[in-house]
Amino acid sequence: MAGLSALEGAALVIGGVAMLVMGLLGRPDSPQQAEMGGLTLIALGLIPLFAARGLLQRRSWSRGPALITQIIALPVAWTLLRSQGALIPAGIVLAAVALTALYQLARPATIEALGIRRPGATPDTDSADA
Repeated sequence: MAGLSALEGAALVIGGVAMLVMGLLGRPDSPQQAEMGGLTLIALGLIPLFAARGLLQRRSWSRGPALITQIIALPVAWTLLRSQGALIPAGIVLAAVALTALYQLARPATIEALGIRRPGATPDTDSADA
């Protein structure tokens, strides 16, 4: 699960760096837009990377950013799937990764491993009572 989050974060950062370099060194239609897009992708890529680090360390806070990243990835995957050419396989891969990560993040074993308790549950409450 942390690996999927790290994979998405790395892909965003790499895409952002590529856009930034193209904006600075290439001849895009709008250099400012390419540079800002690159910086935005880099910033967005840091979120799943931090979440992946937190998931590896079993920090309960890391589940929220990881879930949000996957939920945001689904409309992006849908947009890619409705496009043409090489973007369709990218949409398939993104949808598969996002759905797999959402499933993994929602599993009771994951919730327990991260130390997340049910609302209203006390630390002394045994999870077998649920």
